Amino acid sequence: MTTTFQLGADLAVRRIGYGTMRLTAPQVPGCSNAMFHIWKAPDDRRAAIAVLRRAVELGVDLFDTADSYGLGENESLIAEALSPYRDEVVIATKVGAVRPAPPEWIPLGHPAYLRQQAELSLRRLRLDRIDLLQLHRADPAFPLADQVGALKLLVDEGKVRHIGLSEVSVEQLREAAAITPVASVQNLYNIGERGHEDVVEYAAAQGIAFIPWFPIGAGAHAVADGPVAEVAAEVGATPAQVSLAWLLHRSPVMLPIPGTTSQSHLAENIAAGDLRLSDDQLRRLSAAVPVR
Repeated sequence: MTTTFQLGADLAVRRIGYGTMRLTAPQVPGCSNAMFHIWKAPDDRRAAIAVLRRAVELGVDLFDTADSYGLGENESLIAEALSPYRDEVVIATKVGAVRPAPPEWIPLGHPAYLRQQAELSLRRLRLDRIDLLQLHRADPAFPLADQVGALKLLVDEGKVRHIGLSEVSVEQLREAAAITPVASVQNLYNIGERGHEDVVEYAAAQGIAFIPWFPIGAGAHAVADGPVAEVAAEVGATPAQVSLAWLLHRSPVMLPIPGTTSQSHLAENIAAGDLRLSDDQLRRLSAAVPVR
């Protein structure tokens, strides 16, 4: 199993990155869903910076964010924390989702808006060029070709190095690839959520990075007496580590980006890259939840 991947064919990254979405204020009054709590800067900025810098110390060199996380605060946090390591890390961000209120995630793919948001991301991240700019969601109100074309224009202007897409189908990937090279696809995927198997296979065939969001997942497959816990006991690891190791074994283009606010959990996640699972263990894990 390889430990690195050539993102966009020219950026070598280690295969376990870090998703920064959780480095925001832990709760918004009146909101019960954790997905809504991505609204403000973290309560403890020093602690958040320490986690980001510890990630670099542990070998992480791919960091994922979005302009909508904390309404831009997340990007500013990354800029502050990672500025001493700028030449050592790859920063990926996303544009194309607006947040008029904590519960709302609304796709907005107007080409002019996408270009404007990329400009704001450049300022907040303190970059001259974004390593990987991803379309957060394809907006059905605008042709996908126009949305991808706006990102391509940023590449042509030297403001973006590589383009990625999020939550798209194989058909949409093919349409985008006819306009410009696509370096990554970021879809929901884990042991319990495998609805994008065809996208994983297409990405592997094309050498496109597959960045699974919510990579550890949760659910019936992760119960104490389930197959994940069973394999974890066999290899002396945690269920979360086994879930990440399964992803790494699943495809050589898989780049999980687990997020955490805990330095100890961060170290555990990164250590998952050293786990080796047998063919029998992989079979049992893959069979844990039927593919939908």
